[in-house]
Formats: sequence, structure tokens, C-alpha cells
Amino acid sequence: MICFDNVSVTYRGGVKALRNLDLTIDDGEFVVIVGLSGAGKSTLLRALNGLVPATEGSITVDGVEVVGASAATLRQVRSNIGMIFQTFNLVNRTTVLNNVLMGRLSAVPSWRSTFGLWPAQEREKAMQALERVGIVEKAYVRASDLSGGQQQRVGIARALAQEPSVMLADEPVAALDPVTSRQVMGDLQRINQDLGITTLINLHFLDLAREYGQRLIGLREGQLVFDGNIADVTDKTFQEIYGRSITDTDLLAVESTE
Repeated sequence: MICFDNVSVTYRGGVKALRNLDLTIDDGEFVVIVGLSGAGKSTLLRALNGLVPATEGSITVDGVEVVGASAATLRQVRSNIGMIFQTFNLVNRTTVLNNVLMGRLSAVPSWRSTFGLWPAQEREKAMQALERVGIVEKAYVRASDLSGGQQQRVGIARALAQEPSVMLADEPVAALDPVTSRQVMGDLQRINQDLGITTLINLHFLDLAREYGQRLIGLREGQLVFDGNIADVTDKTFQEIYGRSITDTDLLAVESTE
């Protein structure tokens, strides 16, 4: 499904965010990516959907080359990749349903979305996505009136409405309390299991990585330092990834200063 072949990403100023990354992710996998801020977690996800161009190497998604792809090819690739953001990225002044319908933009003519003339089948798909994350009753509520956890569930439903083959989540629970974080992670895990959508999630909470991850990817200074089954992960593994012995409390403090 996804292949990184000797991929490097260098930003202006010479900062290398990814270094010679080799990584293969199979169809339907549920992968958690961990590492300190600046380790390359977000860059990995954004390089995958072409939002950040790789400066070296090859990235393929379902056999399609992303590096150097045309605008039309990138649009096609992105239409099959759902993206969930830390800051939700909702339009707060409109309804939950309208926010979820944004995930169907690639499926309808632009004039329909501009004037809000969504076909009935598209509205039904959006409602089904909301039902899958348990907030269908909020469909006609303004997004600004929801709690943080509910807003993130809308973000998941919007990505799900795309009917993607790949789901990317960049620190999806960083702004949520522990109970809500587990609810959101449970939604993502259940969607992966029920629909078989290949899922990659960036996290900095070690307990959540252990609890929900199947395969763990560890990045440090842009390099792959661990790739294996979560069952094989020990405290020493996290120490090698982060470069020090670290607890969840310590990690939050480190993240806040990075």
C-alpha cells in the first residue's frame, strides 16, 4: 500500500526532517509513529500526501508515485487519503453536517458545493460517517458549539466521508483530556478494524501508543530507529527512540519546550 524508498526531506536552511527513510506499510495496517517534536513525524505524513515534497527518494501509495507527481496525480492521491489534524480544522460558523460534506468535495461538481446543493446520496454518506463516530445527533449543530472531543470526531467523520484507502492522523488527541483521547483513539481503531483502512497516527503519549498501537514506528532526528510489533516494545525501546529514559509526564514537559 505505502512505500518509502530512501526518502529524505530537506527544508530551506538545510534542515533535514527525514533522512534516508525506508519504510513499507501493508494494506489495512494500524501504525503508531512516535518521537520527540522535530523527529520528523509530521513531515512523514505530509510527504506521503505530497504536502511536503521529498527532496530525495521515492514514495508510492497504492502503486502511484508521489514524488514529482503532477498536480492532477496529487489530487487523485489526496482524494484517497483522509487527514485528521490536531487543531480539528473545522469551519466553526457552519453545521457539523456541512463540515463532514467537505470530505466529499472531490466527488461533486464545484458549483454544487459552492451553493450547498449536495445530492441526497452525498448527504447520506456524510450522515453515515457521523453515525460511525457516534455523533449523528449533532449533524445540524454549529461546529463551534461542540466540545473538543466532539469536534475531533467531526474531523474523523469528514476524513471518513472521503471513503479513503489511507487515514493519516497528526497528533489527533494532543488537545484532548485523557478520557476523550481514549474515545477518539477507540474510534480510529474501530474504523481500521471494521473498514480495513490503512491508518497512520502520530502520537506523543506513550500509554496510548502501547494501548492502541499494533505496529510502532520510532523516529529520531529524521531517522527510523525502531520498526516493530507493539508487543515487543519495552521501556528500553522508548529510551532508544527518545534518547533518554522518559515517562509520559516527562515527555509532555519535553514536548512543550521543543
